[in-house]
Amino acid sequence: MAEITESAVRNVLATVIDPVTGRNVVALDMVSGIATRGGHVAVTLDVDPARGPALEPLRQACEQAVRAMPGVLSATVVMTAERAAPPPPPPPSARPAGPGRAGPGHTGHGHGAAPGGGRIDVPGVKHIIAVASGKGGVGKSTTAVNLALGLAALGVRTGLLDADIYGPSMPRMLSVKEKPESTDGKQLKPIERYGLRTMSIGYIVAEDTPMIWRGPMVSSALEQMLRDVQWGDLDVLVVDMPPGTGDAQLTLAQRVALSGAVIVSTPQDIALVDARKGLNMFRKVAVPVLGVVENMSYFLCPKCGERSEIFGHGGAHEEADKLGVPFLGEIPLHLDIRTTSDSGHPIVVAKPDSPHAQIYKEIAARVWNQLAANERGPRPAPRIVTR
Repeated sequence: MAEITESAVRNVLATVIDPVTGRNVVALDMVSGIATRGGHVAVTLDVDPARGPALEPLRQACEQAVRAMPGVLSATVVMTAERAAPPPPPPPSARPAGPGRAGPGHTGHGHGAAPGGGRIDVPGVKHIIAVASGKGGVGKSTTAVNLALGLAALGVRTGLLDADIYGPSMPRMLSVKEKPESTDGKQLKPIERYGLRTMSIGYIVAEDTPMIWRGPMVSSALEQMLRDVQWGDLDVLVVDMPPGTGDAQLTLAQRVALSGAVIVSTPQDIALVDARKGLNMFRKVAVPVLGVVENMSYFLCPKCGERSEIFGHGGAHEEADKLGVPFLGEIPLHLDIRTTSDSGHPIVVAKPDSPHAQIYKEIAARVWNQLAANERGPRPAPRIVTR
């Protein structure tokens, strides 16, 4: 198969005409990025935020044009808009009375908004749950992978979406080196590993390629990995969220009918402060918090078995009790968990009968029981309300 070059994609995009201006998207300097890898093409369009959603047909036309190129297996075109800086505030005498008043069109987001805004439906998927943390470095991805594998071990049809656009972990943690395929040129087939259907931006972009994307582009990519992947019939889709409470979290919380969220934290106070922020964000948008996991709860020496509480112990359990949410379990800091994850064979499949794998399976059972108990049909996508 001939290599698809950036210049060839740009030449094709030069045939797509903006009906308002009568000029092509390349001449209008809309094309801000093109990435190609093994038949998969990603294009970024910079657009005028004032036109926003009205440019969706143009985005689709670009996608169709690239998709029609010989050798292209999939094409993804995302739009991003940079908001102009707000005008300076009026002098005090000209300001309207009353605190917190905003003008028409105020959204509260200073970095632009992704086009669209409707609900993201994922046909065939019964439950979508987020695995989140307030900060990085707490072992959230390791927990998400082993939680998903624990659910699959229970006989639950499970998928796993790596939503960390800037730092995807799934290619390495699941030993995925192949690229996703498309049978119809419109949707990608998820890559199956250990009984899971999985997708990650890391399957398409080389591991050492930095994702220099603005927030709206991240949101758009996340939406497409939900909507444009053939997930099929799943009982649970586990979403490994990036750390923090940024664009990806807001996109998922506002536009997807989440069945719940699992918060991962380590025991020490500094991690719990950030975990509390993540938990409160999901509460604010009416997403049920399924519980808290205390990761790196204690250290077990692999040689002598001695237990040391390096980061303290029980902090996440106490925080869960204080906030009135379930405590799902504590996971030790152990060499086997780290080495199996780094090797691409997570501990739940590498050593399924080990005590550590059993902990993940018990957490998975608690999560699944909660989902079954809370099931009341589709839940409308919530809206964020600020005061």
